[in-house]
Amino acid sequence: MARLTNYNTRQRELILEYLRINKDGHVTANQIVQYLKENDTPVGKSTVYRYLDLLLEKDMIRKYTLENGKRACYQYIDDVERCKHHFHLKCVKCGELFHVTCEVLDNVKNHILTDHGFLIDSSRTVYYGICRECQEKLQIKEKKTDGKNIN
Repeated sequence: MARLTNYNTRQRELILEYLRINKDGHVTANQIVQYLKENDTPVGKSTVYRYLDLLLEKDMIRKYTLENGKRACYQYIDDVERCKHHFHLKCVKCGELFHVTCEVLDNVKNHILTDHGFLIDSSRTVYYGICRECQEKLQIKEKKTDGKNIN
């Protein structure tokens, strides 16, 4: 594991612990702040962001930008190559970020490299849309609305 600094504070240990516990998901700085507060180690959000920046610099976490660059979520990576081999789908309704391994998308990636000379970084590639669950909720809502008689 990469060495972060010559010292390690309780806050840093807890932040790293939280990221490791949630390595299969994505966490926000607000969630980390809440976790620290619940563990009787409250810190400011700026402290969390500074440490996240350090972890990014050391390639220990990956950052995903959400909502037009206004928010971000983070993921701990215990194997640097792990997230490079799949794509990501981001639901604009519920905010969920999905990891997707798909032969069709791999073929598109290979086509772009072969025919256009451009290497796509799958770890940073995010497709935005609406997940299946949110689509179903929208369809139910539309059916309810369509069933009403509006005069």
